Amino acid sequence: MTKQKIGFIGIGVMGKSMAGNLLKAGFPVTVYNRTKEKANDLLEMGAKWADSPAAIAKEVDVVISIVGYPKDVEETYLGENGVLANGHPGQIVMDMTTSKPSLAIEIYNAAKEKGIDALDAPVTGGDIGARDAKLSIMVGGEEEAFNKVKPILDAMGTNIVYQGKAGSGQHTKMANQIGIASCVLSVCEAIIYAEKAGLDPQKVLQNISTGSAGSWQMTNMAPRMLSGNFEPGFFIKHFVKDMNIALEESEKMGVVFPGLSKVKSMYDELIARGEENSGTQALYKYWK
Repeated sequence: MTKQKIGFIGIGVMGKSMAGNLLKAGFPVTVYNRTKEKANDLLEMGAKWADSPAAIAKEVDVVISIVGYPKDVEETYLGENGVLANGHPGQIVMDMTTSKPSLAIEIYNAAKEKGIDALDAPVTGGDIGARDAKLSIMVGGEEEAFNKVKPILDAMGTNIVYQGKAGSGQHTKMANQIGIASCVLSVCEAIIYAEKAGLDPQKVLQNISTGSAGSWQMTNMAPRMLSGNFEPGFFIKHFVKDMNIALEESEKMGVVFPGLSKVKSMYDELIARGEENSGTQALYKYWK
């Protein structure tokens, strides 16, 4: 069976590994990124290069994007030189950026007018999950389109769930980010407490990470904190973007989340200190 031709837009911390895993799975992949040099490794693996999202849209069956901010998503899909203006009926487009649910719905409606299926499919699992093709992927849009791209998603993740109509993937990702926010804070507080009490935090982690306090953040981020590794698996600036979206959506729902608001204010302070390009585990520096 001939594999679908994929266009991949956005070769960042996550996108590079995701596109690489598609190539390893045998999919023909054409890539675009604002900085071409970031795609060099993929080109050496056999990917083709396109000079714009428009060029990608004209030649592939499925377009995938994972870019920075909602404004980037909007430009990629809805701009005059974007994907939808240059796509074709029967095509499937899938934005995997964490973005606004309302924008996902807008793209879905605009795509439908052109006979194109649009899915919103944000991911979680960080740089490690992207590298190891073990991402969790949450998908909104038409279920028939989801089924058509399921083999593509299987090449990038292991926990793949169809959540419902357009925007559902993004709403699910907001729930994920809300869960992460307080979790990373609790991990930091546990480590700081251990240090202030004169304990060896490595030994404390050895005890508590396999008990009821254990979590993905405790297992993966706490060791980075203690080793002074604040390189981004996920940028602080992007996490704050996500928290802003979650707070906007929760306000529309009439719900107040004090934990989310507090964590965002702490990250805002770190950004003011110049830490916007550090990984989310740099919340540990708030106390330093």
